[in-house]
Amino acid sequence: MKQYIVDAFTDEVFHGNQAAICIMDKWISEELMMDITKENNYSETAFAVKDGEKYHLRWFTPGGEIDLCGHATLACAYVLFNFYLENENRVVFSTLSGDLIVTRHDDLYELEFPAYDLKEIDVTDEMVDAFGAKPLSAYLGRDLLCVFDEEDLVRNMVPDMEKIQKLDGLLQHATAKGNSIDTVSRSFAPKLGVSEDPVCGSGHCHIVPYWANVLNKNEIVAYQASSRGGTLYCRLEGNKVFMAGKGALFAICELNINK
Repeated sequence: MKQYIVDAFTDEVFHGNQAAICIMDKWISEELMMDITKENNYSETAFAVKDGEKYHLRWFTPGGEIDLCGHATLACAYVLFNFYLENENRVVFSTLSGDLIVTRHDDLYELEFPAYDLKEIDVTDEMVDAFGAKPLSAYLGRDLLCVFDEEDLVRNMVPDMEKIQKLDGLLQHATAKGNSIDTVSRSFAPKLGVSEDPVCGSGHCHIVPYWANVLNKNEIVAYQASSRGGTLYCRLEGNKVFMAGKGALFAICELNINK
């Protein structure tokens, strides 16, 4: 089986967020997909099979299958546009979150994702202990979004992963207004077997609606301040988040599968 490794939301290898992509003729067992995912040990391994005019896409973390992933969707679109659909600029993915569209604009890959509804919740002592700083406010969608008052605080925080894992939400995001960019954030996913997600697309389905409302602007440039780093060019239109980024191919390899 052929596998592609793509760094998403960057144009340089060793930056952005890694995803392993398998484009298959037919589905393999879920057990084997999990084995491949654990062997890769990236935050995401994605598997896609052509289904009529669409591609059926599934995302796996080392902790199991998830319902939405931005960077692996971008990485999969990158692989398809560059190796399978070279004369096309639009692909539709059938996923657990419904149909997702990716459009290529030169070297940018734009994802159309659903925005999460955010419910403001109380800031708790558990949040303060887990992040090592007190959020200004907190919101819950699929994930927990905690807002802090300084970019440097978000960049330099060292959360306690055992305590982060006990907080609400599938993932836990820390964000602040940027000094030279609209917003800076970090994303943590210990519940999925990943301490920090280097660049989290689905997390920005929480982050972008929040900052679009606070900054009173629909176009948001966001930076994910992990050690690898990545930039997302986003806009909010109704209940949709459009996020665009670049991709960099790291490797094409053959998987030696005997099952």
